[in-house]
Formats: sequence, C-alpha cells, structure tokens
Amino acid sequence: MTQMIPFAEADAILNWIDLTDALAAGHDLPPAQVEDVFLYQGDKTLLNRSAWIKGLGLAVKCATIFPGNRAVDKPMVNGGVTLYSDEDGSLSAILDFHLVTKWKTAGDSLLAARRLARPDSRNILIVGAGTVGRSLKQAYSAAFPDAAFTIWNRSKAGAEGFIADFPDVAIADDLESAVRRADIVTSATMSTDPLIKGDWLQPGQHIDLIGAYRPDMREVDDAALQKSRIFVDNKGTTMDHIGELKIPLAGGVVQPSDINADYYDIDAFERHSDDEITLFKNGGGAHLDLMTSSYIQAVWAQRQN
Repeated sequence: MTQMIPFAEADAILNWIDLTDALAAGHDLPPAQVEDVFLYQGDKTLLNRSAWIKGLGLAVKCATIFPGNRAVDKPMVNGGVTLYSDEDGSLSAILDFHLVTKWKTAGDSLLAARRLARPDSRNILIVGAGTVGRSLKQAYSAAFPDAAFTIWNRSKAGAEGFIADFPDVAIADDLESAVRRADIVTSATMSTDPLIKGDWLQPGQHIDLIGAYRPDMREVDDAALQKSRIFVDNKGTTMDHIGELKIPLAGGVVQPSDINADYYDIDAFERHSDDEITLFKNGGGAHLDLMTSSYIQAVWAQRQN
C-alpha cells in the first residue's frame, strides 16, 4: 500500500538528530546513481531529480518553478517526492515536496556541524531570514540546545519577520561584528558576491554555507576558504558546479586537494584542534533527498503501526 505523507503531520514527529544519523548511515551504502532532467516553457521550469541507492531504494523529486505565481500570492515552487522499493520497484510512498526539502537541506548542514563545530559552541549566527534560515534555527537548536542565536538579513523587515516566529533570536545590524562574535555561522542567501569575508573569521569557528547553488553564486570570499579546512557533502555535486568552489578552484585560489572529504569519507569529518576554522559547503543532491525520504517514511510507518 502506497503511503501518503503530508507536511504538518510528519513534520511534527521527525527528529533532527535521528535524521543526521540516518544520513550518515546512508553514506555507508554504495554511492548513489543520480540524474537531473530539466524541462522549460518560457520562464517556467520542471525539474525531475532522481536517485537510486542499492539497498535503500529509488526516489524522484519533482519540482515546478513558476515565477509568475508570486504576483498572485501563490507559492513559486511546488512539487512532490515519490519513493520506490529497491526490491520490486513498486511505489511505496508519496511525500510532500516542502517536507523533504526542509529536512534534507538543514539536516545536511547539521550532520557536518555535529562533527566539525566545537561541542561548546554557544553563539550561532544565521545569515538570511528566509525559509531555509527558519529550518536552520530548528535544526541547530536540536544539536546545540544551550546556544544563543542571532539573525542577520539584508532587509530589517525580513529579520523582524524572523524573530516574530522565533522571539528568542537577536537581530544583528552589522554583519562583520556578528560574524566575529559567532562560534558557528550558517548562511543561506542568494548572493552572487561574497558576503562573508575571511578577514572576519576567528579561530575555532565553524562556517556552514548553504545558499549558493549556481556557478555564479558565492557567500564567502577567497580568504575565507584559504583560512579554513574545507569539507563538502558530495564532491561531485559541489566542486565543478557551484560557484562557491568552482570559481576559486578555476582560479587556483584553492586546489582540489584542499577539499578534505565528503560524506562518503565521513570518518574524516573531525576537528583537529579547538583553534582551526572548519568550513562546510552544502550542495544538496538527489541522493540526500532519497536518504531523507527513506528516514521520513520509516518514522511515518512506525507512527501508523
């Protein structure tokens, strides 16, 4: 029987720590086969993102992007995720698109932070007050329950909207001073010009970069990369495709050998000293959608029994 998994009911029963454990376990399995297919009509896009992991299953994440929806107060991005059995190919679950995206994106970053950030981190800066920033607040709170949070956003109105949802979060007016004070900086912006400067980074920090996903997008400058030990979720989806690393690699600012590890070498995700700066680039990928969907399906099935 195919399970239908909606957002609200499933979101309420999921656990960020358990998800990161599931993502780590997923990388013990054989590497995923992944493929993306795009269709276009004018400014509208259909993206089908697929993954198959032997021993786990198959997933197809379908996203429709209709920019004109914003003018009529409708969501610009919609879609769904279908999950299939690895044993017989049968359809086993249909999941809400936004549910999978929320937990996959923030969980991807949290897995790295649990291994790379100092366990005593107490000051967490979120850069970007959008939907992803909100899920980052929830995720990081689970792993760092004693931390104080600060939000920085380009517009003050966006930051004020954020603290309406999270009244315990402070607003930073100056990004530089907020970065200098933070133990963890997690950034989810649409920036093409680096916002975070290497000159601002302090010993012992962990930098988590989520926003850049196109070849022209970056959130940190060259100096930040050169001061840090760099990690990624998947070398194949980050190094040659996302500007955060593609641009400095092409310019010789950093070398491929400077990318210490991805999640298929997860034992290498460890901090060598309290003073070093660690930097993680979250690139996403269909394999993470599959791992996240499988975790959600398992929790949902347990609830139903």
